[in-house]
Amino acid sequence: MTDKSQPDVDINARHDEKMKKIKAARDKMMAQKIDKKGLIIVHTGKGKGKSSSAFGMAMRCVGHDMKVGVVQFIKGGWETGEAKLLKKFPDLCEFHAMGAGFTWETQNRAQDVALAREAWNKALEMLRDPSYSMVILDEINIVLRYDFLPLEDVLEALANKLPDQHIVLTGRNAPDTLIEAADLVTEMTMVKHPFREQGIKAQIGVEF
Repeated sequence: MTDKSQPDVDINARHDEKMKKIKAARDKMMAQKIDKKGLIIVHTGKGKGKSSSAFGMAMRCVGHDMKVGVVQFIKGGWETGEAKLLKKFPDLCEFHAMGAGFTWETQNRAQDVALAREAWNKALEMLRDPSYSMVILDEINIVLRYDFLPLEDVLEALANKLPDQHIVLTGRNAPDTLIEAADLVTEMTMVKHPFREQGIKAQIGVEF
């Protein structure tokens, strides 16, 4: 009679030994890393999830009693779930939806430029305030793409950011110079989307 349990024992032993080596290597690597730094984070790309990911981090901050500031540069007409939720924590999250909607809906560049400048001024207040652990500039990449704000103003603010403050910038078509200035960049890639594939409109709880 053969012992069928022996192969499993060998596999487990090899696995455990491999994990010990990986942990030793990671411990050595982590010992050389910086413990704390305020990050510049960019979420871009054609896929869904840029703002969703940013607001996921906002909720993490709130969970850790860290204050968050949010400025939405484009969205303003929709009552989003993230805004409704985060506004329930007024001591930990200041939320400003300062856009007038998508640019193809507004069809008013002068208005869009004025609103972008107003939103940027609000963002600058937060970026200069050390009480904010994280500042989210939602859809600012769209504003930069259409030249509603000078890219140089944004890059200068990032270059002079507070050391421990995280800044999150979202939106498609992030400029190359913004990507270069960032510490963390994620590009969302669209593989399938129900709007394109099936003609399904934005869904509550998924898109807003």
